[in-house]
Amino acid sequence: MTETARHCVDELATTQAQLECPVCRAPETQSFDTIDGTDYWRCASCEATFVDPVQHLGSDEEYAVYLQHRNDPADARYRAFLSKLANPILAKLEPASRVLDFGCGPGPALAAMLGEAGHDVRVYDPFFCPERDALTHIYDAITCTEVAEHFHAPAEEFDRFGALLRPGGWLAVMTNFQTEDASFVDWHYRKDPTHVVFYREATFQMIAAQRG
Repeated sequence: MTETARHCVDELATTQAQLECPVCRAPETQSFDTIDGTDYWRCASCEATFVDPVQHLGSDEEYAVYLQHRNDPADARYRAFLSKLANPILAKLEPASRVLDFGCGPGPALAAMLGEAGHDVRVYDPFFCPERDALTHIYDAITCTEVAEHFHAPAEEFDRFGALLRPGGWLAVMTNFQTEDASFVDWHYRKDPTHVVFYREATFQMIAAQRG
């Protein structure tokens, strides 16, 4: 190996060893697996697993995948699915609470459900409802359903939520916890190319602890 090639290999190894966790900002993570050409990393601090950032889809490719989703606010089955988050958060909210549905998608069904329960709901989605005025208010609760796994910069997004929530406010997140490592390769959640970060309960415990 030439001296130049050796230098490049050493530089790559150093870069990999210093890859920061996008969830908890731990300074170093470890290679977890490579599946179908996609590299996955694991954080020992918060137990998150994530796709190498250089392999994220571009915004146009990501948007094309989202256009294939069929989330009809009037679909009873979709509403039943969302009720797994809606029912617990509705039980905690005071009447006429101000709520942000973050990542509402093209059919903000959850926002409709919360609005029907008498709450003041605003929506934001970087692709479908990019009205940034919604991100300038303080909320009693923020909902984030099937969205956190898409975050390219999770730590920044959770910082944002912390700034938008009143003291004592609620952050309600719906996502699939990581499967066991032995089943990761065949896990349906991993196979969605827009899913780039996967959480465990310990991950959310650290997210909460870091923000009080």
